[in-house]
Amino acid sequence: MTLYYNKTSEKGKRRFLRSHMTRPEVSLWLRLKGRQILGYKFRRQYSVGAFVLDFYCPALKLAIEIDGESHDKPKARESDRERQEYIEQFGIRFIRFKNDDVENHLEEVITSIQKVLNKSEMRRGLRSLTSSASQC
Repeated sequence: MTLYYNKTSEKGKRRFLRSHMTRPEVSLWLRLKGRQILGYKFRRQYSVGAFVLDFYCPALKLAIEIDGESHDKPKARESDRERQEYIEQFGIRFIRFKNDDVENHLEEVITSIQKVLNKSEMRRGLRSLTSSASQC
């Protein structure tokens, strides 16, 4: 598991990022931690390879990223795209929000996350139903 996920070599980076979270990240973390949203556990500053995700739900392989203004620059957008493509190779899906959305529309952000979690839950349920049916 540590071959790609939360590698020891990335521990310092994760620790630094946890202690230097942006205001929007802190606001969202206060709502994600402790299984407050539909009972799902989220981790903050979780690494995949050399990249660190803002938030990650291991049960659903779902990453949540909070993008500041620096992500609007063309070079940063390209870097984000390449990073996301690499991480998606591990079956991880992404949801992205802007800092402004988290700061000014937190309830709408939470509702969007709940919708994605519900859809993921339904997909997971359908998969287990079809695998159960195939075992009969």
